[in-house]
Amino acid sequence: MRIIVIDGMGGGIGAELCARLKELCVSGAASLTALGTNSTATERMVKAGAQRGATGENAIKVTAPTGDFIVGPVGIIIMNSMMGEISAPMAEAILSAPGERVLIPLQNDHFYIAGLGKEPLGKLIDDAVDYIRKKIVS
Repeated sequence: MRIIVIDGMGGGIGAELCARLKELCVSGAASLTALGTNSTATERMVKAGAQRGATGENAIKVTAPTGDFIVGPVGIIIMNSMMGEISAPMAEAILSAPGERVLIPLQNDHFYIAGLGKEPLGKLIDDAVDYIRKKIVS
């Protein structure tokens, strides 16, 4: 299984996801690729445990379709989110990729997700990682 983690801005959420997902790669059950909208995000995710990484719009357009799982904050599928770092082609590539998207439901300045509780970020990341682990292991 190929897991792709996508993040932007400072890459903190992506780095945390990579740190928690890397155990699946050690066991040989999956590979972990980091795609950042900027080099800082990519670098943090690779340092946290991604086996390889790439940066920018073209990297996302080319690599997103190859993942069995695409993981990241919900903003990766909304163009102009993350302070404009998510371009329309990036969002389209992620949404049209055949892999399953596992999204961390974070609120953002220019959209609101109705019904979203006040779960701590760590709990949301735990839920995402547990979901992927169960899908891969079973």
